[in-house]
Amino acid sequence: MHRIQTLNNISSQGLKLFPDTYSVSSDAASPEAILVRSAQVDTDAYPSIECIARAGAGVNNITIEKATEKGVCVFNTPGANANAVAELVFIMLGISARNIQQSLEFTQSLGKEADDKAINEKAEKGKSQFSGFELMGKTLGVIGLGKIGVLVANAGVDKGMNVIGYDPFPMIANVHYLSGKVELAHKLEDVLRSADVISVHVPLSDQTRNLIGAKQLQMAKTGVVLMNYARKGIYDDAAVLQALADGKAGAYITDFPSKLLLGKEKVICTPHLGASTAESEENCAVMAVKQVRNYLEYGIVVNSVNFPVIEAFPQESTRTRLVVINKDVPNMIARVTEVLGKAGLNIQSFTNGSNGKVGYNIIDLEQDLPAGLEQDLRGIENVIRVRVLRFPGK
Repeated sequence: MHRIQTLNNISSQGLKLFPDTYSVSSDAASPEAILVRSAQVDTDAYPSIECIARAGAGVNNITIEKATEKGVCVFNTPGANANAVAELVFIMLGISARNIQQSLEFTQSLGKEADDKAINEKAEKGKSQFSGFELMGKTLGVIGLGKIGVLVANAGVDKGMNVIGYDPFPMIANVHYLSGKVELAHKLEDVLRSADVISVHVPLSDQTRNLIGAKQLQMAKTGVVLMNYARKGIYDDAAVLQALADGKAGAYITDFPSKLLLGKEKVICTPHLGASTAESEENCAVMAVKQVRNYLEYGIVVNSVNFPVIEAFPQESTRTRLVVINKDVPNMIARVTEVLGKAGLNIQSFTNGSNGKVGYNIIDLEQDLPAGLEQDLRGIENVIRVRVLRFPGK
């Protein structure tokens, strides 16, 4: 019986994909896997854990380094919430461009007028103060061309915007879906200097923290609209507020409210709504559950943020599958095969992957594992974890 712990409300459409051989609850004892959305996860608190699946893209709420050191696979669900985020970007951009928030407040204030005639007169007289701008013909700068960034860029094209995109490490699988009308920039500065609207869609890391600060904002066009529906910390919020005060930036729209930002003029904050749709939560849960099942049952790794991709299902004749996780150092394959060879085992197949930090090996055998061999593999220097998966004989 596989034990799964849920740390947040996970869509039932995903959870129902677990068969009866899984026990799933929010208080599972000694869980083998964790399903999480926004809760903090410290892997030190879960000695029995094999994998963690984040139902969403960002994993800054999980102790990735600790997980890697212990051979715990961490998954995310890239693209499952992409449509929800991309739609919200344009909803909020429209609200800002047309001053919708202020106009609604103004309209509500007209309720104190005596009759409809007075309301109409005040509305006609006051509407000019909410004059905005159209998106068509404006230049949209998209920083980060992952699944969400590509959707935002393509939607900008559909709205008649000139779109310029930048990604220092573009994935061909994503760029393949990018509209041919999107101009690709070679430098971040090219986007900053040309965009009327800048929307960021990169993960938070040491390389992207404060990616747009005072120096970058000085390069931007006067009146630029800044948008953050990616992660808190991509913008230097203090620098953004100064740019707003100086008139350099025209608006800041973000999904990450803070004491610093709330109540500030020209700032619109939403309460981290990016992926908060029923469809998005369902898509994320379904993807996360499939990843956990494939990992626990077959050792397969897809969409991991700390392990290399390995997609190798066992053959019908496979009786035992060894999963050996090691530090990515030379001669590890030779050391593993030497131990197996000394035990007289015939290797049916050997699949290896590496991401520069972790080596991941799947070794299939047509026989049961001899007693003591698992311990011998664990004893190899630089081996982090060994898993033994057994399949019923045919």
